[in-house]
Amino acid sequence: MKDYKSILYVAAGACSYGLLATLVKYANKLGIHTSVLTFLQFLIGFLFLLGFNYFSKSKIQEQANLTVKLKLTAWGMSLGLTSTLYYLAIQYIPVSVGIILLMQSIWISLIVEALIRKKMPSKAKIIGVITVLLGTALSTDILSETKALDTRGLLLGFGAGISYAVAIFSSSNIANQLSSPVRSLFLVLGGLLLIIIFWNIQIVQQMTLKALPWGLIIALFGTVLPPLFFTRGIPRTGIALGNIISSLEIPISTISAVLLLHETVSGIQWVGIVLILLAVTVINLRK
Repeated sequence: MKDYKSILYVAAGACSYGLLATLVKYANKLGIHTSVLTFLQFLIGFLFLLGFNYFSKSKIQEQANLTVKLKLTAWGMSLGLTSTLYYLAIQYIPVSVGIILLMQSIWISLIVEALIRKKMPSKAKIIGVITVLLGTALSTDILSETKALDTRGLLLGFGAGISYAVAIFSSSNIANQLSSPVRSLFLVLGGLLLIIIFWNIQIVQQMTLKALPWGLIIALFGTVLPPLFFTRGIPRTGIALGNIISSLEIPISTISAVLLLHETVSGIQWVGIVLILLAVTVINLRK
C-alpha cells in the first residue's frame, strides 16, 4: 500500500509551484516589478534554507569542499534563469500557455538524459514525448488562426523550459552525496546570484515597501514549501510516481489563472493539458 501522506506532500509541493506564476502576474498588475519579486523569492528562500540547515535537529555535519560548493552554485544558476525567463514570458502570454512551455522540460530532459547516458529512450518514453508535443500544440492553441500569441512570450517560455530541464538535471545528479537541504542551499544561492547579475540595478530602482509581503508569499510558494514537501514525500513515493503527481502543477496553474486573472482556456486547450498529463504518466510508468 502506498504511503498516502507522502503522496499528499508531493501533491502539495506541485500545487505550490502551480500557484506561483499566477501570484507573480497578479503582483505585476499591482505595479510590483518582476526583478524585485524574483530577487525577494530567492533571497528569502536562501535565508530560510540557511537557517533550516543551521537549526535542523537532524543536521549531519557534512564536509563539502569548495569545488563541490562552487559546482552546485554554478548549476543552481539555472534555477534563477528559469524563474526569470518564465516570469518574463507570462507578461506577454497567458499563464496557461506559459506553464505548458515551461513543461517542455519533460521531453528536453529525456533528450539530455539520452545524450549523457548514450542510450536511446524506451518506446514508452518516445510515445510520451510525441504525446507531449501534440498536447502542447492543442494547449497553446497554435492551430487557431484567430489566436496570435506574442513571439517574445513563446521564446521566453521555451527558454524557461530548456533552463528548467537543466535545473532538474542539476537537482537530481549533482553532488548526490550531500543531503537535499544542503544541496538546495547552494543551488538556490546560484539562482540568487544569477538574478542579481541579470537584473542588477533594477532591483534597487524598483524596490518598494509593498513588494515585501508579495516577495514573502512568492518565496513561500516558490522556494520554501516545495523543497520541504518534495524532500518529505518523493523518497517514499519514488521518483516515477513523484513525477506523475508533480504534473498537477499544470492544471493548478491553469485553474488559478482562470480564477484570479480571469484568463480564458478553451475546451481544446484542456484536451491538450490532459494529453500532457497522460504523457507524464506514460513516461514515468515502470514496466
